[in-house]
Amino acid sequence: MNLSLSGLTSNASTCLARIKEDAFMIEWIEQHQKVLSVIASFGSLIIWIIYAQLLYLGFRRQRSPRLIINRGRNKDINALCLISNMSAESVFVQYIIAELDTSQGVVSMDVTDFEQEYNQGDEDPSRHAPSSHSESMTQTTRQGPIQPGSFSHIGTFRELVERIARCEGIEMDGHTPRGNVEFTHLTLRLIGIYGPENKPIGAERSFHLTYNEEAFSLSPAAWDTKQLTSLRQRHKLKKIVERLNTTNVSVSSPLQEAEARQSRA
Repeated sequence: MNLSLSGLTSNASTCLARIKEDAFMIEWIEQHQKVLSVIASFGSLIIWIIYAQLLYLGFRRQRSPRLIINRGRNKDINALCLISNMSAESVFVQYIIAELDTSQGVVSMDVTDFEQEYNQGDEDPSRHAPSSHSESMTQTTRQGPIQPGSFSHIGTFRELVERIARCEGIEMDGHTPRGNVEFTHLTLRLIGIYGPENKPIGAERSFHLTYNEEAFSLSPAAWDTKQLTSLRQRHKLKKIVERLNTTNVSVSSPLQEAEARQSRA
């Protein structure tokens, strides 16, 4: 009987202690309910901000233009220069600029259009029928849209190097330049329009040029193509496009400028 009374007493004491703790907790919450409400609201705001940021990053990643410049078919100077569009929408390629780093300076050239040779009868309008207009355009220029997930090539790297050397007046001995001139790097820069964007976008990639008596090797300077999509880069590209649109000069060369200054002197 005494054991039962002692057990009931201990249970009652435990229940009273829990009731007092609950009452104290409820009273503490009531006293600090404003502070707790602010903390809960702030926590919910942080969660929504993080969620919105994740949604924005996903949307931006899907909408960001991405052009890839790579080599194909070979690993040397005879490789094709491939341009792939990995964007969600089409990209209209407006300009293709090639920069050849030499031991005497950097030669920059607009290689958007193919080199044309005059053939007898080209002035005859009947040879330029409307039905063959689209075909003739693809044979004269590399300018145009690239569909999402597709690619095109602009010839071989060797053709680009030889074209720049020929326009610069550098004599070639096979695949190597004559004299003291050495080729070190070839950089390709694309300038295009992406979807409804107002300012141009771009991409560029550099390749190391190393040669010996047997081969002229070409290797990428970086593992990926550099995307020129920031506001500062796009503003700079816009200035380049404006300059290219208002000039007929397709080659920029410190060597030719030096020769011109010497001739004027």
